[in-house]
Amino acid sequence: MTTSNLKQTAKSVKPKINWARSEEVDSFAKTVKLFRQGKYDAASFRRFRLQHGAYGTRMTGDYAMVRIKLPAGEIYPHQLEKISQLSEQFSIGSAHFSTRENIQLHWIVLEDVSEIFRGLAEVGLTSREACGNSVRNVMCSPLSGVCPDEEFDATPYALATAKFFLRNPMTQNLPRKFKFNFTCCEKHGMVRMVDVGLIPQIREIDGETQRGFKIFLGGGLGNRSFVGHQLEDFTPDEDLLYTSIAVLRIFDRLGDRKNMARNRMRYLVNDMGWDKFQNLVLKERAIVRATQSVVTRLNVNHTPYEIKRPFRISDESGIPSSDGYARWLKTNTLKQKQSDYRSIFITLEAGDITSNQLNALASLTRDFSSEGHARAGFVQNIALRYVHEDDLPRLYSKLLETGLAKSGALTMTAPIGCSGTTSCNLALTNSHRLAKEIQRKFLELKLDEDDDLKDSSIKISGCPNSCGQHGIATIGFFGGGGRVGKDMYANYQMSLGGRSDGDTLLGQTCLRIPAKRVIPVILKIIEIFKQNKQSDDSLKTWMHRVVNNSEDSEIKSINDIKKVLEPLVIPPTKEDDPDFYLDYGSDSSYHTKTGKGECAA
Repeated sequence: MTTSNLKQTAKSVKPKINWARSEEVDSFAKTVKLFRQGKYDAASFRRFRLQHGAYGTRMTGDYAMVRIKLPAGEIYPHQLEKISQLSEQFSIGSAHFSTRENIQLHWIVLEDVSEIFRGLAEVGLTSREACGNSVRNVMCSPLSGVCPDEEFDATPYALATAKFFLRNPMTQNLPRKFKFNFTCCEKHGMVRMVDVGLIPQIREIDGETQRGFKIFLGGGLGNRSFVGHQLEDFTPDEDLLYTSIAVLRIFDRLGDRKNMARNRMRYLVNDMGWDKFQNLVLKERAIVRATQSVVTRLNVNHTPYEIKRPFRISDESGIPSSDGYARWLKTNTLKQKQSDYRSIFITLEAGDITSNQLNALASLTRDFSSEGHARAGFVQNIALRYVHEDDLPRLYSKLLETGLAKSGALTMTAPIGCSGTTSCNLALTNSHRLAKEIQRKFLELKLDEDDDLKDSSIKISGCPNSCGQHGIATIGFFGGGGRVGKDMYANYQMSLGGRSDGDTLLGQTCLRIPAKRVIPVILKIIEIFKQNKQSDDSLKTWMHRVVNNSEDSEIKSINDIKKVLEPLVIPPTKEDDPDFYLDYGSDSSYHTKTGKGECAA
């Protein structure tokens, strides 16, 4: 056999944890049948359905969205292939990566949901508690384990936390959903914007090295958002579980179960006051530590993944002739702390990926990732880690073949867009499509190559509820409706200056922007920035000064930006510009129509 005919040896890596329980499949199928027969009331069925990870679909009771949990973001090639198969058989031939390291399959006939569950169980995946009033998917930065700035890899702790609380009786009927985020460092993970956020730390205590965490409590995005508070200077890893149980017990006991609009933990912290809540947590933790059984422990598996570069013998060599390679290398890859390796971020359009691309991603993971699995990100993308630098040109060529080689993954040209009116009951605008329109336009303008814009972000929600994380974006939008006489048009409230790093800050509201003026407005903001920036400014750092009223150029405040933008947002008449009154992705007159939300059960 000649070398050109030899194929790369595929590496088969098994997940450390099987998240599935096959008995839940039959239970769900039986319950759907009872519901259809009128033997199971609608409210009880809704709670049951959400507990198992099947979300309602916009304006219909006959279809569901299944949200597949990827604890710590980990996904393996055979799991990607199974999701691809399920999408083709029961969904719409595509899947959606969310901002919470889930994969969603949309428009599934209710009776077919159990078949989705059956397929997921075959590969060790579950959607259990991906929705409803429970501990949602436990997230971990896709750079944990490879980030040059981290003190240790938090991934094993994220997996252990997810395993402990999944199906745990104490988390089955919380006042509302509850979220954990682990990260690697201050820059990579929204830890101040969730119920419990954790950054790994190492301390020297009495001459011994101690692992632990910097823990933030009570943050969250929504119709009203709050930045979390740091619990204490340092929490030893042995106290991680005790702290988590204490916080959950307090929330379960004191959370507002009557008022759905105010029953997230962030409202409890705000109403009680941080000092009182902090003292309550510390006291509760002491009780938990003293009363929990010795068998109640967080089983952290510190066994490292085998890092083994996939074996290949091939005639392929050299850098692709396409001039897109250098652009992709710059905007989609990061050097790891491990020498000679990079993490590769695959850009998706608002998180969407076709079933064929899922299969291709499975092959690419086997062929190029030296750890044998992929990681979902916090911004609707996918990371392939431990890709050897010698293999990058070959990987780029393969990505080109599958339509997954878009540049700009780590720049503001890859906006976040929630599902919007494509499937969500609460959405007022098609935020999903708007994000895609922005991405296509900005890549056409090659804004991903502009270093001044690379650390900034655009995030879009279809309603005020922040599924698109608009409150922590450099430029954020949430959807609503506008009106000229009797004619309505899609409209967005724009906020500026949000960020989620060590200087976490909620964006300040600026203007209402018609959907069809969002792209011109963003381009105008970039123009204003370029005219007023200092030599070493990025859009993010300049905007930070503006929102803090510390900028000394002609633009000194949000109001100055607002004055420049106001002429761009004046609505034309319907006769002058009929397209203005159509939302993106729609050929009919815009109207606001919503159903019952299912963020709580």
